Amino acid sequence: MRLLTVVLLLLAPSLVWAQSPLTLEQADADWNRLRLQGDTQTLAPLLAEDWLLTHSDGRVQHKADYLQELATRQRRNTRIDNEDVQIRRYGDTTLITGTSVQAAVSDGKPWEGRFRFTRVWVQRDGHWLMVASHSSRLAEATP
Repeated sequence: MRLLTVVLLLLAPSLVWAQSPLTLEQADADWNRLRLQGDTQTLAPLLAEDWLLTHSDGRVQHKADYLQELATRQRRNTRIDNEDVQIRRYGDTTLITGTSVQAAVSDGKPWEGRFRFTRVWVQRDGHWLMVASHSSRLAEATP
């Protein structure tokens, strides 16, 4: 019985997400929160199976690779603060753009920066799925 309780507690976030559709704002906030927490199990259902991430250096990463990187803690996000967020909806597709101030450790190397981002979300069966995310590093301000 105790094992069943533990299993249900571990699955609870995924079960809640599957049963109650998140608003787009909740889904997008969860994208950032779950990356900070490294919670790939709850993050995975927010991403379409063919999801693509285009990093600021031009590198493209698929869903499985990105989740593996977070799960193994090769990448640990330590800060994600979004500014100037704009949401534009076109039917079942929504674009979210803004500026993100981020810090992380990737492969043991710390980094930080300001980025412009574009995320594309689609609504399927009452749930929001991210299908793509792209970021571009902003140039350092010169004095």
